[in-house]
Amino acid sequence: MPGAFVGALVVLLYIGMGAASFVVDPNQSSLAQRLIPPLGLGGSSAHWLGTDSLGRDVAARVMAGARVSLAIGALTVTLAALLGTCLGLLAGWRTNWIDSLLSRSADFLLAFPMLIFAIGVMTVAGSGFWVIVLALGFQLWVEFYRLVRGEVLAQRNLDYVDAARAMGRSSHAILLDEILPNIVHSVIVVATVRIGYVIIMEASLSFLGLGIQPPTPTWGSMIADGRGLMLTAWWLATIPGVAILGLVMGLNLLGEGLRQALDPRHGRSFDA
Repeated sequence: MPGAFVGALVVLLYIGMGAASFVVDPNQSSLAQRLIPPLGLGGSSAHWLGTDSLGRDVAARVMAGARVSLAIGALTVTLAALLGTCLGLLAGWRTNWIDSLLSRSADFLLAFPMLIFAIGVMTVAGSGFWVIVLALGFQLWVEFYRLVRGEVLAQRNLDYVDAARAMGRSSHAILLDEILPNIVHSVIVVATVRIGYVIIMEASLSFLGLGIQPPTPTWGSMIADGRGLMLTAWWLATIPGVAILGLVMGLNLLGEGLRQALDPRHGRSFDA
């Protein structure tokens, strides 16, 4: 699975960038060094990705943006996966009023695009790291809920579940010990891919000025700051845009590799 290997390397590279950002100051500025181009385009080795309009190092700000994006993506998806999985297990096993209530709530949330929903929440609650995590996670759980509910409905009447019932095992034990291990691979794959989606949503909110507020650098705010200088300092918006593209592609490749590795049905062949 060369694609998965490449994706894992890319994600590890971004994690390393985020970890290294703790030892640099992304907000250190010098107006005497403003708008220096990247190295190779007449720039300086001291600022190999150039500087912005305030003389801040673009490389340091991209690294800090990686830390913010990865943290928001990982926390949001973890919250949504835990909530959606628990509710999906409950609704798929208990097909009664609980299932109806949760399914109607999920349908209601799906009526709102995630970005519009997050903007509405942040208009009321304000901006900030945890507001973004909760606003995005509160709607993203629906996707995990629908996935897990469908898997449980498909698994609940299979022979191994009937055997567990015949042995006198409780519903709680059957769900956690029998059904969950058979569907967790699907949750992991979706979670990996959805981290990239959340990162795009966070960048969109920051681009609109609703995400993490200055002086904390984010990729979306860097693109917003550089869009007015595309003709004279194209790297200010292009470099963080490429950073978003690279991370999302890496996560997608990793997710596809995990699907192939964890899904027992993938690649199964039958003899004639």
